[in-house]
Amino acid sequence: MTTQHTFPAERTAVLTGAASARGIGRATADRLASEGWSIAILDINAEDAKAAAAEIGANRAVKAIGVGADVSDEASVDRAITEIEQSLPPIVGLVNLAGISSPTPFMETTVAEWDKVFAINMRGTFVVSQRVLKGMIEHELGRIVSISSISAQRGGGTYSKVAYSASKAGILGFTRALAREVGEHNITVNAIAPGPIDTDIMGGTLTDERKAQMSEGIMMGRVGTREEVAALIAFLLGEDAGYITAATYDINGGLQVS
Repeated sequence: MTTQHTFPAERTAVLTGAASARGIGRATADRLASEGWSIAILDINAEDAKAAAAEIGANRAVKAIGVGADVSDEASVDRAITEIEQSLPPIVGLVNLAGISSPTPFMETTVAEWDKVFAINMRGTFVVSQRVLKGMIEHELGRIVSISSISAQRGGGTYSKVAYSASKAGILGFTRALAREVGEHNITVNAIAPGPIDTDIMGGTLTDERKAQMSEGIMMGRVGTREEVAALIAFLLGEDAGYITAATYDINGGLQVS
């Protein structure tokens, strides 16, 4: 029988793709830092990752490092996580945020583009999770949250098309199956499926006119904020969420009712 473990006072959260100033990952890193987590930002752009970590570390008075890595490359990820493990407290939380959009219609999508989307969105989630889980299993404690999308549930309909929607649907199956395998180690694995959020991933900064257009059909009458998504992720990574696993949390203002 699995025994619930108390969270250590010093613990690290790893966030992939979290260097962008207007991204969900950056907001989540700041939120977790405010709750006392040490922060490791892993991003394809090493300089941006280091700058983001330095700013969060200074603002929140926590340990924070930024590391450059290609999430789809096993050796790159191994080097990055090894550096994090040697520099910061034990990794208790992982947030798989690294992802790319794909607005290309299906009949115009090349195999190269399809493979690129899956390499980052799906294989990257697998590679990073597998590497981080080595330490989580050893410590018998962990929280993993991966970012899916309302596009996985609705079949697109927001900005990205088939390649993105399929990759994000893969996250849902991945989450459920992985949760089944690692639950005995006191590790939870969950996904969130955001609807339209005010970030730059959907073709750049959203204008007021575009926000109004995107708000049509949303029960709450607006797009979501990065901070609202960050709050949900922070909860699922927290000590109080130890009995929640294999779940997908919608955060879409009522645009999709599951």
